[in-house]
Amino acid sequence: MEAFITLAIGVWQIVVIVLLVLLLFGGRKIPELMRGVGQGMKEFKKATADDDDDDIVDDTVEKKKIKDGKE
Repeated sequence: MEAFITLAIGVWQIVVIVLLVLLLFGGRKIPELMRGVGQGMKEFKKATADDDDDDIVDDTVEKKKIKDGKE
């Protein structure tokens, strides 16, 4: 339980992290970084959704083969 308490992030830690990010990248670069993160998340979600769709198609093809007696 103590390990979890020491790993908890408080308000002051978040403020320090935000200030460090501002110092490292500057105010103008942050929107570009966030835009890149957003696009990366969008592509990741699209890829996982496409992967799920492929599994559904593969399952229906396999079921049809078994039903038709081809396998």
